[in-house]
Amino acid sequence: MAAGSNAPIGVFDSGVGGLTVAREIMRQLPEERMVYFGDTARLPYGSKSRNTVIRFSRQIVRFLKTKEVKAIVIACNTATAYALEEIQKELEFPVIGVIDAAARVAGAVTENNRIGVVGTTATIGSGMYEKALKQYNDKAKVYGKACPLLVSLAEEGWLHDTVTEEVVGRYLKDLQYKSIDTLILGCTHYPLLRSTFHKIAGDNVTLVNPAYEVAMELRSLLDSQGLSCNEEVGLAGKKYEFFVSDAAEKFCEFANSILPYDIEAVQQINIEDFETEDFREETACRKM
Repeated sequence: MAAGSNAPIGVFDSGVGGLTVAREIMRQLPEERMVYFGDTARLPYGSKSRNTVIRFSRQIVRFLKTKEVKAIVIACNTATAYALEEIQKELEFPVIGVIDAAARVAGAVTENNRIGVVGTTATIGSGMYEKALKQYNDKAKVYGKACPLLVSLAEEGWLHDTVTEEVVGRYLKDLQYKSIDTLILGCTHYPLLRSTFHKIAGDNVTLVNPAYEVAMELRSLLDSQGLSCNEEVGLAGKKYEFFVSDAAEKFCEFANSILPYDIEAVQQINIEDFETEDFREETACRKM
């Protein structure tokens, strides 16, 4: 049975980075319910093979289906690149990722067609943003820069630290030599460092935040398909639920440092149990 318009949105990521996407959904679609899953036991996805990431993503989707979600946002760059098309083929409800929306906006706003992308080593090495950008702007010249230290700095909470500014400055130097006028923050952690990127890049560079852009794409998609929530759901009424595969306490601490609302609990589940569809039926009523 198809989920109704008042069903929750499912969001998943390999860990905590996707919380920036969850944050934007909370801000831009405050009327919507949400179920978030962070695969904290198996991160990072960037070092995994395509087949492994697809298998992990399918397990997570099976879990989210037990929550009767009406749409899914893949809030992970690697999972978007490897698994989005496969998942879209297998589901009857909307599934979107973080790459396409950002690429479309960046391709439209650039004036000199010189676009920079910062991300993890895996994301930059895959060329996923360059491929997506070419679909929207065939004149675009795309320059990628891997910034592996920034995830750790963001998770450490050094969001406005001189050390972080120094590191961002070193990473952006190569892109500044390319005269970019648009910069995609191509890792879900990087929106937490947006003010630092803006300070270093300057006013002449437009920053594109995939977390914000995917939230706006989601709003448009739900509206167009008649899936927007049409009833008030209070925060106390399980409006937002959070699940992880490991390290629930650490996840909760990080989530409460960046989300607009404090979350009271994070439930840990064994995501490997959702290897087959048959298990979903057997465990739908199990208390977690």
